[in-house]
Amino acid sequence: MDKIYFSRHRLDGDWIKNAISDSDVKVEFNDSIFSGKASLVSDEKLAEKISELKYPGEDRSKESRVVLQVSLN
Repeated sequence: MDKIYFSRHRLDGDWIKNAISDSDVKVEFNDSIFSGKASLVSDEKLAEKISELKYPGEDRSKESRVVLQVSLN
């Protein structure tokens, strides 16, 4: 695993604002902590795919979302 993706409907969450303002992040998942660099995904096709994976078969998978990519160290 070399990247982790997160998505939000808007840029209104503190965690995503913090990751954008300081791209050095730590992510806790399954009792493990990963360090990496956060960046917004500008590739619209990739952002659409992330939404489809997050909400399979749901109408909201077609909504425009903000996607954050964390490239792990």
